[in-house]
Amino acid sequence: MGPSRSTLPNGREHFQHGPIDLVIAAEGHVHAVQAAHDAAWQRFATVLPELVAELPLLRAPIGTDCPLQGPVACRMWQACAPYRSGFITSMAAVAGAVAQEILAHYTGSGIARAWVNNGGDIAIHLAQGQQVRVGLWADLARFRPRAAPHPLPTDAQFTVTADLPVRGVATSGWRGRSFSLGIADSVTVLAHSAAAADAAATVIANAVDVSDARITRRPADEIKDDSDLGARLVTVDVPPLPAALVDQALQAGLARAEALRAQGLIWHAALVCQDRWRSTDATAGRPLVQ
Repeated sequence: MGPSRSTLPNGREHFQHGPIDLVIAAEGHVHAVQAAHDAAWQRFATVLPELVAELPLLRAPIGTDCPLQGPVACRMWQACAPYRSGFITSMAAVAGAVAQEILAHYTGSGIARAWVNNGGDIAIHLAQGQQVRVGLWADLARFRPRAAPHPLPTDAQFTVTADLPVRGVATSGWRGRSFSLGIADSVTVLAHSAAAADAAATVIANAVDVSDARITRRPADEIKDDSDLGARLVTVDVPPLPAALVDQALQAGLARAEALRAQGLIWHAALVCQDRWRSTDATAGRPLVQ
């Protein structure tokens, strides 16, 4: 199937091609918004073929030099390169990097604010004085869509203003659409770009972990034969654990998040596991939200 495009309520655009599923919103001058949508659509149609052409390299562990050619592929590699001392492939940043590529068409004159949501990994554009609120859904197991006009209740909300060094939001965890080595229900990261947030969320979620025989793990390539993780064990089920173990896992993830924040790789992270929270803004409890 080729790429598809449709218009959603409130003027949002829906672009879909294979595994890439974008919801796009933009506000500003009507002609500028429409031109941005059309330009973004033209670019979108070429993204998946470009990535498929370099897929073997994208699934390979990050090395010292970037072997990739395409702009999205290179962005993926650059976002993951800070973590090359451990195992990571460029695929850890694919969703954020794609969102970021499409958002580039919404940053010109006449666009007040825009966001591209790629399955929960979001690239944001804010003109001076603008802001956006981002909802956090901590546990996908409890997700129940509600019919309009009822709003979707979120566990927390972040307000991102134009003066903050945040233009990307991403979430990772064992309940999400990608594999995780850890037991976090969710790790949400705010960073300078969507690709950077995506890579960091993956790394921090992997760090939210403990060793316990009750946790079920399986080789990634037994679940998906072309997984870039190969035979590495990924989490497939986490039963209710004692609070002390959950706190231990969260503290390990928080230490990783704080280290990344100190390096300037992220701005903020909120970590959730079995209704317990940690945040780079506090040592316990809910993250700084509004």
